[in-house]
Amino acid sequence: MKKTLLFTALAASLISGFVNAGEKLVVAATPVPHAEILELIKPKLAEEGVDLEIKVFTDYIQPNLQVQQKQLDANYFQTKPYLDAFNSSRGTDLVVVKGVHVEPFGAYSSKHKLITELPDGSSIAIPNEGSNGGRALLLLQKAGLITLKDPKSAVASPKDISSNPHNFKFKELEAAILPRVLDQVDLALINTNYALEAKLNPAQDALLIEDGNSPYVNFLVARPDNQNSPAIQKLTDALTSPEVKTFIEQRYSGAVLPAF
Repeated sequence: MKKTLLFTALAASLISGFVNAGEKLVVAATPVPHAEILELIKPKLAEEGVDLEIKVFTDYIQPNLQVQQKQLDANYFQTKPYLDAFNSSRGTDLVVVKGVHVEPFGAYSSKHKLITELPDGSSIAIPNEGSNGGRALLLLQKAGLITLKDPKSAVASPKDISSNPHNFKFKELEAAILPRVLDQVDLALINTNYALEAKLNPAQDALLIEDGNSPYVNFLVARPDNQNSPAIQKLTDALTSPEVKTFIEQRYSGAVLPAF
């Protein structure tokens, strides 16, 4: 009887040890589509010994700061141009781990049905930070509406416009609030994650939209000290699995495109 109890206790201890041997990952994400994609792979990671905790943010600043400060392990919401600009301005050293998807950036209006209907002097709202603001201006330039001093600048701002024949008035606002000002401006250029949260369908509602060749891939981002850890590698593999590719294609109907 004593041997049986000893064996049972030993087995329980071993099982407990295996359970506790798993690693916890705390990853920041914006709600759509990033957090939704992470929720999809959470059970698969659990089977591989990774306890994924998803922290949802609606801004682009804190997810980076908290990874740098080791309050979070990684984040999934941003493009490399944005990360490069953030690292440069904030003195951080975050690194891209793997590209997962592209969100074609779009221009939306509640007042006009076609981009050609925009009257001279129209008010245009764009994100107020370098890479996304520059991305918005590049899309307007591609449509022939403005010309930039440096036609390839990824961090251009309205002061870098060399030609504005329609005398558009630019308003630089926080990216997250752009869907809420649609009825106050003639045109708003909105990141797809915020457009989807606002029930806008980029493939149907955007007057202008990037094509599938967009260089603005959304990356999993970590620190130099943990980018190659086993848990981050498991997360990377799960994010770029056939299951995720199918989910993106079916769930977002072209509003989000796999980048792998």
